[in-house]
Amino acid sequence: RHLLSLACVARSPYQAVLQHSRIRGRLQGPNVCAMQQVKGTDKKYFTNCKQWYHRKVCGKPTVITYECCPGYERIPGEKGCPAALPLVNIYNTLGVVGATTTKMYTERAQLREEVEGPGSFTFFAPSNDAWAALPAEILDALVSNVNIELLNALHYHMVNRRLTSEDLRHGSSFSSMYQDFKVHIHHYSNGVVTVNCARLIKPDQHATNGIVHVVDRVITAVSNSMQTIMDVDGDLETLQAAFVTAGLTNILEDEGQYTIFAPTNEAFEKIPPDTLNRILKDPVALTDMLNYHILKHMQCAESVVAGTPMETLQGTTLEVGCDGDSMTLNGKAIVTKKDQLGTNGVIHYINELLIPDSAKTLLELADGSSISTATKLFVEAGLSSHLTGSEALTLMAPLNDAFKGTVTMTPEIRKLMTNHILKEQLSSKALYHGQELETLGGLRLRVFVYRNNLCIENACIAAHDKTGRFGTMFTVDKVLTPPMGTLMDILKSDDRFSTLVGAIQTAGMTELLNQEGALTFFAPTNEAFSAHADLNRLLSDPAALAGVLRYHLGEGLLVSGGVSSHTRVTPLQGDKLEMGVRNYTVYVNKIPVADADLMATNGVVHAVNSIIKPLRESTGLDVNLFRQVVRSRSSRTMQQ
Repeated sequence: RHLLSLACVARSPYQAVLQHSRIRGRLQGPNVCAMQQVKGTDKKYFTNCKQWYHRKVCGKPTVITYECCPGYERIPGEKGCPAALPLVNIYNTLGVVGATTTKMYTERAQLREEVEGPGSFTFFAPSNDAWAALPAEILDALVSNVNIELLNALHYHMVNRRLTSEDLRHGSSFSSMYQDFKVHIHHYSNGVVTVNCARLIKPDQHATNGIVHVVDRVITAVSNSMQTIMDVDGDLETLQAAFVTAGLTNILEDEGQYTIFAPTNEAFEKIPPDTLNRILKDPVALTDMLNYHILKHMQCAESVVAGTPMETLQGTTLEVGCDGDSMTLNGKAIVTKKDQLGTNGVIHYINELLIPDSAKTLLELADGSSISTATKLFVEAGLSSHLTGSEALTLMAPLNDAFKGTVTMTPEIRKLMTNHILKEQLSSKALYHGQELETLGGLRLRVFVYRNNLCIENACIAAHDKTGRFGTMFTVDKVLTPPMGTLMDILKSDDRFSTLVGAIQTAGMTELLNQEGALTFFAPTNEAFSAHADLNRLLSDPAALAGVLRYHLGEGLLVSGGVSSHTRVTPLQGDKLEMGVRNYTVYVNKIPVADADLMATNGVVHAVNSIIKPLRESTGLDVNLFRQVVRSRSSRTMQQ
């Protein structure tokens, strides 16, 4: 039990970050902490190792500053910060830590006597900048009624007991000295601590009668749930109606700690009406879309110092980040109002609606710049109705650079695009080697699983699946070339292989290339044969010819996407074929493949412009060389 209790007393994230800052500052002398200050601002952070090496906060460069760690001060002529600060009461501590505006208002509100007197208080003291940032009308209202409004505001920043950063645990709340209204604490893994979403910028400043934490904004009492906040804000009217339609209002009322990225009415208006109406009428898509705007935990804007994937209620992640003072979602600065705090979470307003893949049609999934050519061709081929309806389909979308030049719509291209749509909704994780898939065009395509790739015929999957409402999209690296007959049929239909076709017939191998199976044929072109030194003799010797051709035939079906460095293929006759890839070109025994992936029903043809010869084994040469060196050395030794 004792060991267990020791293990549970882990340092808080803030203490861990402070310790890191001490280590970074120790060369400057005792009790010096290194801080990262965002260039051109007064924002400073104690930072963890990762942020230290990035030297950026919210994408902006930082400069390193060295300061006395909390509780210490410099002595003229001595290195570092050797002296512990003398403890004074909270009123005087406010002056020591530079919260002079708070100190002044404490005097005006006749709170000085209390914070100088007996007791043990925690004071979340707004910095001078925090007071300066308050809207003028709010500040005027406070200052013109110091005995009630200002006193209440300051009491809300106080808790009637001493709370160090260790005590400020994530998700905890404490009764303030203003009518016991709660202050809400969040203590994040990157060391940021917030109270009502205000960041503690100088935590743990000890006093004789308590502790001061300087915060970066003036906080106000939280009394409404997120449901009430939405009810009273006309800007969120459409969102509120969507929550009601989806039956999700319980989240807005429940006890809990959520973050809602709330799209404003303007955000909904930016969406094409057809898309919006479709989602609003589809309870599954609507629920998914709304849940995609909700995080399972409470995330204040000040706690975000770099892009981090965060899990949503919908089950996928949102990249929550920042750029300077702007909060970003998936890299876009669309947050217009931050940190609207409710009793059960926080709302950030956004001016763009986020639609998750799971609420999209196939055509909407394909709305990406990297596959725009394919998307255009699917539409031009008249396939939109399949890609916007509720059929369970899988779309194979080739990347733009898979298309050579500009492609114009022809009956052949229309048929080809129809064969890029599979007749069921699939997941690439569930595909297996040898599986057959049927296309809308009625073809059957084979699945090949390789160590480094997963391919459907010659087209290999180039990105994670996108799973939509009814269909899934596979992004593939090549335009599909469906199998068009046997290996022999392919060779006969291509003028480049006329010499090879004659050679196959002479060698008596026609039957082998027509029968069922799975072979990889590195097929020599006419150019390869014409470069052969002893061509006539070879073509007139059926047995020798069969031997050469069988060395060009590999067991199994290997498309170019399945080749990685040192892929070995076993030929039907002779020793192994060594394959590799360099600059997107496939090589077999160091000979480049001139034209890859001509798909056949019983294999694949890769055209080569040279007859392939076995690679010389280098190990034998090395052994002989080694023996010669040893002999010459031993003979020299004997002579000496």
